[in-house]
Amino acid sequence: MAFENLKKKLEENGYTVSVFATGEEAAAYLNRVIDGKTVGCGGSMTLMDLGLYDSLATHNTLYYHGGLSDPMPVMEKAMTTDVYLLSANAIAENTGELLNIDGNGNRVASALFGHPKVYFVAGRNKVSPDFDSALWRLRNVVAPKNAQRLHRKTPCAVKGDKCYNCSSPERICNALVVHYKKMRFADMEVVLVDQDLGY
Repeated sequence: MAFENLKKKLEENGYTVSVFATGEEAAAYLNRVIDGKTVGCGGSMTLMDLGLYDSLATHNTLYYHGGLSDPMPVMEKAMTTDVYLLSANAIAENTGELLNIDGNGNRVASALFGHPKVYFVAGRNKVSPDFDSALWRLRNVVAPKNAQRLHRKTPCAVKGDKCYNCSSPERICNALVVHYKKMRFADMEVVLVDQDLGY
């Protein structure tokens, strides 16, 4: 996938942008530039696909809550780290807007404030032509797959086809955050990978 137009839009929006042909190259880059830091991570199949939870933990102090019976203490520590990593659930190619939907709010909160450096890591499958298609993708592709992965009893997880805008207590779509531009007090970098990664 040619990222030239998207890279230009993201840079116009204030982001540093790095582009890689493969996930291996992106992971090697992130392991090189993030070293000896405290690192917080959101739940992300993209980061999982790149092996970043394991590799970054070998030379950084990493806080990731996946698989814990009581995730809150780790999520709280992740809010105050030097570096925070997450993916974007969807990206609008024509505007460079980054979209994320969240159930707990830890990912989107950390993407907004509190970290000197934030990395959004995204494969080519996250890129949609415009905002409307990005939002559609987020609600009707990403959310059902994540709800299934998390074994939630929501209509989208049970049927696996689309968002039902449910009122389930297990709903994972409680907040939508759109980054129109880079946040003022953080160094924010978008790492684009020409591979399908995560959902």
